[in-house]
Amino acid sequence: MAATFAVAAGSKLAAQAAGEVLREGGSAVDAVIAGALAACVAEPVLASPMGGGFLMVRPRDGPARLLDFFVQTPRRKRSAAEVDLRGIDADFGPATQGFSIGAGAIACPGAAAGLWEAHRAHGRAPFRDLAAPAVEAAARGTALEPFQTQVLGIVAPIYLASPEARATFCAGGDRTPDAGATYANPALADLLETFAAEGARFMQQGEPAAALAELCRAGGHLTREDMAAYAPVWREPMRVGRGRARLHLNPAPAAGGALAALILALAEPGASPQLLARAMAAAAQGRRLSGLDADAEAGVRRLADPALLAQLRAALRHPPARRGTTNISAVDGRGFGAALSLSNGEGCGLIAPGTGVMPNNMLGEADLVPEPLGWTPDVRLSSMMAPTAVEWPDGRLAMLGSGGSNRIRSAMAQVLMRLIDDGAPPEDAVAAPRLHVEGGAPPTLDFEDAFPEVDRAALLEDWPEATVWPEPSMFFGGAHVAMRDARGGASAAGDPRRAGAAAVG
Repeated sequence: MAATFAVAAGSKLAAQAAGEVLREGGSAVDAVIAGALAACVAEPVLASPMGGGFLMVRPRDGPARLLDFFVQTPRRKRSAAEVDLRGIDADFGPATQGFSIGAGAIACPGAAAGLWEAHRAHGRAPFRDLAAPAVEAAARGTALEPFQTQVLGIVAPIYLASPEARATFCAGGDRTPDAGATYANPALADLLETFAAEGARFMQQGEPAAALAELCRAGGHLTREDMAAYAPVWREPMRVGRGRARLHLNPAPAAGGALAALILALAEPGASPQLLARAMAAAAQGRRLSGLDADAEAGVRRLADPALLAQLRAALRHPPARRGTTNISAVDGRGFGAALSLSNGEGCGLIAPGTGVMPNNMLGEADLVPEPLGWTPDVRLSSMMAPTAVEWPDGRLAMLGSGGSNRIRSAMAQVLMRLIDDGAPPEDAVAAPRLHVEGGAPPTLDFEDAFPEVDRAALLEDWPEATVWPEPSMFFGGAHVAMRDARGGASAAGDPRRAGAAAVG
């Protein structure tokens, strides 16, 4: 008999937790909540109850909606002389990326409030049951998967930045753990268990809020008042068509959905890798011309301007001039779909006392805040996260999202093109080779060295200084797809670049 539910996630523990919820009759939203909480244990760099995220839901008999529980900027900003903000480099091998850490990098978290609101709106199973796998894993310990220890190694300067961080994640040592090492966090287990029993108010006004405010007293901006005032927001998705498919994307103030949509608008079905790379370069130009980073809502409107689209399409005829995130996607047996993207940035390098949690460093993410202290007080930060729902007239439904910081837009566009244009199954759409163009002066190309030789040669003709990655890499994102076919059968694929896992039943 064909599977009727499916889930894809960034770790085995998250996929197992979500899959068990679906097996017991929980909703797709229940599943992604359980997966997100488990990810806070199994994917400690990528997920945290003191981070933020987005949830795309597509009920069987209703329109898709987007729950925005991303981080908020604090309501007051300290002077540069008062702020604890330090720069580090994450080493991906062929490429590096800079981030800032310290108390001054912490934005107001929304993860706990968002998960609680998602459950209020669409949950079926008791929240305590959804948290149980995460609580047990944190209390007893879980073996870290090779990919997670690789991520810890890449951002080692953050997880070795303070004695408390070393004690929590590195057993007090001076190096990050090896694959298979047991990671236990009893303080996190206690926090998640109490959160599941008492709700978001505990996280926003109780002991965790007091601990986070105390951490920020020395060099940070965040206060207890910021946390108490935080609220998730339901938004109407950005809706675009491609062929016979209808896409529901993360709307403003997030930027990831709009940029993925722009790449799709510029790359016609059947576009070669060379033309796709040009489309990505043109989309980066559109990002600058629209002012998207300065004002996301106005920028999204400008990106839809036919004159700007025509200008960007004209650029396709010519060669170009010389964060940590995890996702859980699920479809249940009732035809409900959910895709949840969660991020802690890379972490701030500090531990909120008594919680076992490293808060986010979103105010230190250059893709979100290009200039240190260049943020506006008391606003939702923009984000590259882009959980997406895709519907077809015959009843098919795909739920997907990706990690990958500023590579999310390119990863999502390429997986969507393969699902929609090529009709590829989730596993093939996710595994296909990827490329990414980073906007700049000049823009730069990275690509996985698995394209056909004719496409490889064309890419290098346009981009002779391209960075060629010999193997598939986490650098190109981690897209996780769950799909329901026209007959109600379900399938899923976790991205092997980020050790993704899937469960179906």
